[in-house]
Amino acid sequence: MDEAPKRNRVVITGIGTVTSYGDGVESFWDNILAGKSGIDTVQSFDITDYPSKVGAEALHFNAGDYMDPKEARRNDRYTQFAVAASRLALKDADLDPTTLDADRFGVLIGSGIGGMITIQTQSRRLFEGGPRKVSPFMIPSLIANIASGVVAIEVGARGPNYGIVSACASGTHSIGEAFKMLRDSDADIMLAGGSEAAVTELGYAGFCSMKAMSTSYNDAPQTASRPFDKGRDGFIMGEGSGVLVMETLEHAQARGANIICEIAGYGATCDAYHITSPDPEGKALGAAITKVIQQAGLQPEDVSYINAHGTSTPYNDKFETGAIKKALGDHAYKIPVSSTKGMTGHLLGAAGGIESAVCALAIRDSKVPPTINYTDPDPDCDLDCVPNEARDAEVNVAICNNLGFGGHNATLLFKKFV
Repeated sequence: MDEAPKRNRVVITGIGTVTSYGDGVESFWDNILAGKSGIDTVQSFDITDYPSKVGAEALHFNAGDYMDPKEARRNDRYTQFAVAASRLALKDADLDPTTLDADRFGVLIGSGIGGMITIQTQSRRLFEGGPRKVSPFMIPSLIANIASGVVAIEVGARGPNYGIVSACASGTHSIGEAFKMLRDSDADIMLAGGSEAAVTELGYAGFCSMKAMSTSYNDAPQTASRPFDKGRDGFIMGEGSGVLVMETLEHAQARGANIICEIAGYGATCDAYHITSPDPEGKALGAAITKVIQQAGLQPEDVSYINAHGTSTPYNDKFETGAIKKALGDHAYKIPVSSTKGMTGHLLGAAGGIESAVCALAIRDSKVPPTINYTDPDPDCDLDCVPNEARDAEVNVAICNNLGFGGHNATLLFKKFV
């Protein structure tokens, strides 16, 4: 009989983040643990006529710090974010990409929307000046796979490479698929995560027309994103990127890497229910959570923490709570379940990259981040939501959930490396 194929253990050795807090993982984590909101009134365009006026903008960001300014100008902001987060992740992992086997080094960075700014600006050029005014870089700049392609060019990675588009589950799916590639020996090292830059006139117009964004807290923007709170009325858009350096354990140990944690489970399901609303019964999300626990050889009682999708929309937070109960039973009431979107806003396709970083750091430092703006408990969201202040707690197993329009569910399980 043929031997069963080798299954590698997969570890995280570096984290790169670009958010409204600034660039770099340690300052990001300090702000998360402090419960500091990165949300404010939108400044990058005139927000006067929009019902929702707040967002989490990366106003500090300078693409020229991470790539040639000429190349930066040819790329959409979402790609610039991805390059920056990838370089920061490699630096955090103490890795010089030129020393790696390029054919075993891959990139998988997802985006829910891709080059929204490019679509907006080039459409304006077309309708105001005619077809000759449209940039020859428009198409490669706007497509949602190009972040992975440009990052590969920048760091010389010739291994597996594509872009996943599954709305707000894109970053999580990207990390999960990278996990499978490493587990199955298709690569030795991957850059994986998500990137998004949809804080634009067009992005806001679309989401406001759907009535998906908060409108009740425009005068108090830092309180506008309030996951699991009874007064929540919609999500707040954020922008940025979160990228992980993921390696096979063998590769990481051979180079003496500092291992942050292990990734041991990945579940992907679909509600098959509605294009925008999650399934009220949470069957498919519950199944994804159950799958990652079983895949890791664990029991529900082993889970220490869940970083919830927790968008601050009325339906998501209620239905996600039900899905967690469905998967974990009584243990759901015994563990902390927080959403960090109250601080970062909702980074859409980049949410999974940022929130996977939170799970890894929670394991590393034995710290559970808070759910801020939690002042009026919702009886439909009756789990331990870690109200307003971070908590010291041993985190051996952390789960990250992300859901996307179309009914996409993606769940990852991280555990302490031993």
